[in-house]
Amino acid sequence: MENTSNKILTTSIAQILRPLVRILLRNGISCGSFEEMVRKAYVEEAFATAQRNNSKATISSVSAETGLSRKEVKRLTETDLSDSKNTEQKYNRAIRVISGWLNDPRFAYEEGNPKALALDSSPDSENGTFANLVKHYSGDIPTKAMLNLLESSNCVEIKDGLVHLVRNAYVPGNDPEEIIRILGKDTNQLINTIDHNLTADEKSKWFQRKVSNPRVRADALDEFRDFSRRRSQTLLEELDAWLSQNETDEESDARYASMSIYYYEQDLNEE
Repeated sequence: MENTSNKILTTSIAQILRPLVRILLRNGISCGSFEEMVRKAYVEEAFATAQRNNSKATISSVSAETGLSRKEVKRLTETDLSDSKNTEQKYNRAIRVISGWLNDPRFAYEEGNPKALALDSSPDSENGTFANLVKHYSGDIPTKAMLNLLESSNCVEIKDGLVHLVRNAYVPGNDPEEIIRILGKDTNQLINTIDHNLTADEKSKWFQRKVSNPRVRADALDEFRDFSRRRSQTLLEELDAWLSQNETDEESDARYASMSIYYYEQDLNEE
């Protein structure tokens, strides 16, 4: 049984690695660099798992568990492979700005119907300006920087001196670093959900479903892409509004929650 499970796990890992390696190759990340990341991940997770299980991990115990030498474990614990979190913060804050624009009555006529906003204060704008929206929902990102960010991703346009929201979802435009951040964040959350569901009892499992069909007519795919995009966007906006209504200002009571939807298609005649 264990042998069979290991074979299935090996096959599953290969399925995960192929598209990941494709991205690494395209961005000039060598196999050696990737191996260093894998070693680091093994060490960090071994320590984190011990902490979650309320047991003490040592250099020696992690060495035994991971198969790495004690010298290598020590080196990896002192190595920092991560870079700045600025891009991830910028991504999250752009989402918050759009969410506030859609749901806050100061910036929307009704839920999901955003106002056209003056860029800054004017006699008839009161609090409903783009500058106040950014100040309230983006933390310390300057108004101009957020405007440029949303313009570059085709989320807003300026007409007659007013900022109009023309796209209700922030997807990074010409900034590959932000798209790569999403690769890490969203893939991490999906795999963590699957891992949770592998060990949780039936009542504690998290929602994880998909629909698929291997015999869809090729000439129907354009229609399905459009149909699934519209329905998914509507659902996500409803979920986002619910999350906004249930926020807390108490740090000790705050939890992170997310819901993701993605589209995929494949030509079954190709590998």
